[in-house]
Amino acid sequence: MSTETGSRLIAATPVLASLDIRKTVDFYVSKLGFTEIYAEQGNYAVIARDKVEVHFWGCKDPEIPKATSCRIEVTGVDRLYETCRAENIVHPNAPLEEKPWGTREFSILDADGNLIAFHERIDGIER
Repeated sequence: MSTETGSRLIAATPVLASLDIRKTVDFYVSKLGFTEIYAEQGNYAVIARDKVEVHFWGCKDPEIPKATSCRIEVTGVDRLYETCRAENIVHPNAPLEEKPWGTREFSILDADGNLIAFHERIDGIER
């Protein structure tokens, strides 16, 4: 379709639930090396690392983040895994492993319960 319309999708930005904006931002900054771009307690936050931005909206229902996830493509997934393992944030049911769909990946749970999967393509093919 993109060749027909002349348009091309270039990025996606997850918007996840946060029970406490300050706590959420501090988690990503201290544990994963993100930079705080914007944070308004109870309302909205934006963090970034390299070319990835993640947004958060203020939420009062603790069940919502538990049902939310996103995937972030990375290079050097093994090194990132070791960093997350040292921080004790790797999801107990999602250690680093190769998946049948062509990625090597693992997942973490953030401070709110959002599941974040970090993956690297095994085949090296950019999609």
